[in-house]
Amino acid sequence: MRRFTEGLHGYVVAVLVCLAGVGLFLLITPRGDVEHIPRRDYSITVANFSRTVPYAVWSPAQDPEGWIPNSSRVAQGDNGAQVLHIGYATAAREHAMFIQSDEKPAAGFANRMANSDKSVGTQQVGGQTWERRFREDKKQRTLVRVLPDVTLVVTGTADWTELGRLAAALRQGPKPAT
Repeated sequence: MRRFTEGLHGYVVAVLVCLAGVGLFLLITPRGDVEHIPRRDYSITVANFSRTVPYAVWSPAQDPEGWIPNSSRVAQGDNGAQVLHIGYATAAREHAMFIQSDEKPAAGFANRMANSDKSVGTQQVGGQTWERRFREDKKQRTLVRVLPDVTLVVTGTADWTELGRLAAALRQGPKPAT
């Protein structure tokens, strides 16, 4: 038995046993060939957010075709302002996010969310003009719309058409009761 486990012969046997173990592991381990992006329902986040802010909240009336909402959260912005984030995996499997807040100054909020203060033009979405911003090193495109009571930002690695699709899906909810 000792000759069997020593020297080159023993080494070769040990490697073959290890390879057989790895092969068996790969054979019985389930593999998912199907893409799985977790879907998140953001409706409760939007409802809770709308109860905490003094303006009518915007949200997608319907998710764009083939898009998967995969994140939603409310964060604390500057000066105590609440910030709503809703994230998506787009139909092209890029990232897009809708963000809104009444943080002041609005330009500072938009600059921070876009990671840029440089406008690269405008885009018409549903008859409304949105400012375009682009940050090359992050491949981040952003659409910004500053309204009197809230700033809307649609941003991500998605192309301009996809970002426009998300911006077009946005609808203003009812004004909060005073």
